[in-house]
Amino acid sequence: MTADLTRPDQLDPQALGFMCGLEVHQQLATGKLHSRQKGELYDITIDTVPEHWPRFARKLRAARGEGGAVDVAARFEAKRNRSFQYVQSPNAGLIELDEQPPLALDVEAVDITLTVAALLNARPVSLIQTMRKTVVDGSNTSGFQRTSLMATAGTLETEDGPVGVDVVCLEEDSARKLDTVDEKHGQTVIYNLDRLGLPLIEIATAPDVKTPEHAKITAKALGRVLRQTRRVRRGLGSIRQDLNVSVGCGDRVEIKGCQDLGWIPSIIRLEMARQVHFFRQANELRAQLDLPPLPAHRDLDEPSVEASVRERAAEHLPLRLVNVSQVFSSTSSGMVSEALNNGATMLALPLPGFSGRVGKKTLDEQGAQMPRLGRELAGAAKLAGVKGIFHSDELPAYGITQDEVDSLTASLELRTEDAFVLCCAPKWQAELALEAVLGRARLAYHRIVQEVRNVVVKKGAPDDGTTTPMRPLPGGSRMYPETDVLPQAISNDNWHHVLSHLPMSDEERRSRLSTTDTSADQAKQILSRELDDLFMEHAANLPHKAWASLLLAHDDQAPQLLVNILNLREANEVGRDNITALVEAHAGRCPSIDELRAYIEANGLAPADTSGLADVINAIVAERLDFVKDRGMGAIGPLMGVVMQAARGADGKEVSSLLKAAIQAAME
Repeated sequence: MTADLTRPDQLDPQALGFMCGLEVHQQLATGKLHSRQKGELYDITIDTVPEHWPRFARKLRAARGEGGAVDVAARFEAKRNRSFQYVQSPNAGLIELDEQPPLALDVEAVDITLTVAALLNARPVSLIQTMRKTVVDGSNTSGFQRTSLMATAGTLETEDGPVGVDVVCLEEDSARKLDTVDEKHGQTVIYNLDRLGLPLIEIATAPDVKTPEHAKITAKALGRVLRQTRRVRRGLGSIRQDLNVSVGCGDRVEIKGCQDLGWIPSIIRLEMARQVHFFRQANELRAQLDLPPLPAHRDLDEPSVEASVRERAAEHLPLRLVNVSQVFSSTSSGMVSEALNNGATMLALPLPGFSGRVGKKTLDEQGAQMPRLGRELAGAAKLAGVKGIFHSDELPAYGITQDEVDSLTASLELRTEDAFVLCCAPKWQAELALEAVLGRARLAYHRIVQEVRNVVVKKGAPDDGTTTPMRPLPGGSRMYPETDVLPQAISNDNWHHVLSHLPMSDEERRSRLSTTDTSADQAKQILSRELDDLFMEHAANLPHKAWASLLLAHDDQAPQLLVNILNLREANEVGRDNITALVEAHAGRCPSIDELRAYIEANGLAPADTSGLADVINAIVAERLDFVKDRGMGAIGPLMGVVMQAARGADGKEVSSLLKAAIQAAME
């Protein structure tokens, strides 16, 4: 396998056995799924939470699923020793607090989900059985997420070919994390409950995505289908894309945090490079211990061989944690000395045979970090709550000197080919972090692990497209039936009603707008901002261009307010230049026309008296007749300012029309 990993954009997906599918989660523009609370989100941070909002503390534990097993992801979370605090927003009640049984599925949410399923040519299930999906990261107060399978076996048409849609589900969104606070023996995670319970459509495609670029095309196509309903939320965080990616020599990884569709190809290619890198490294490590190499494809793995490699790796890398705080008693490293002075312990974990294999930070040709084991080890440690680790391949650095490195090597009795990892944190946390590091180091002898990874985001955007580990990939044991929500049948009549009320296609919407007098730019903006239904609702009784301009400028206001104001303008009861002031004065409200008239009169917003406007314009044109004859119609621009100065308050459109007529008459 000779792929150049410094050029991930040149990797050949077909040659590498590339497989990819997408999972899209889209919030619906309805109330909450099981509580009938409003679907309102509150723009708050941990520092701006209102004091009167109640708070509740919880501790969660992993429970066995229906099959009697504890899910691997749930078991991992349970080891993190975390407590949870929930901030109760005004749209969170007893159901969100898990103190009251849930209500049946929201009718509108079900209808929207079935509509999306129909647009994807999927087949609805005959009976909706709500399930509980174990989640113990605290983002659900109950310890599980409710999800319902709605349809299967659909097809999404894309410009690069069809992509199968395996499932369409309706599920609850999770709570929003506000902060994580380090405690003496664990962590407290603080969540806001405003988002908990919002309906989400989950669409999972088959692994039919052909290339990284096709993944981006597929994500866009799914987004168009969802927006076609005009019943989904818009804005940052309202839609989330997860990528399931593998190459033949690697394994399936689920990547979360792909908010910007433009980053999808880069994220996928970097994951392809990561999987190839660790396949190569696994075989190098196996060769050191005279172990059989990994086959070129995961389908050729022998479970018995992998089991023996697992035993040999555990024997070669024992759990040996050494307190080396004394080595740093007079260190010049500010971060280390500060932590030790605050009661932390510096623990060391030897890694026999790993010198040079943990790696230093290097960049590929696109400026993204090259894959290296040290980053994976650090990612595993951070899941225990520590900020990071130090390892021998990158030292001396961070204020840690060569003398301290030599002292560590001697006290740990390491050979030249051995490496070590350091963690400075409260003793319990350093132990947990280094246990996670050791587990990750042992996995380096195998094909990459199936797991959930997160795109590294800094300042709201991907840092370089690389990812870090989040948790093991969940298994089937995390699902069991929700006994508090009765199964719900989807009858033929239900489905036929959905099929007969499908939303208009994008082409139909464009065609409908083309019958109006809007400009091409106005029509484009109206469609992109999904205002066409609202525009057409009032278009029959309003001038199209003026209505489009007002709607596009103030689409956050009550539509009837805009309609009333435009009707007053058409009746010449408010000055054209005063419309914005009138809208802003009544933002968030919808007064009657009579109330608007009273406000216009009280604040002098009526059009100026222009009974003598034509005389003023004719006089100005006559006074500048030579200029007019020299410039022709080109004189309109310069003279507009003169007329507007002389006739303060005049309507600009009316002035332009009269001035044009006066110039034409003067030139005859």
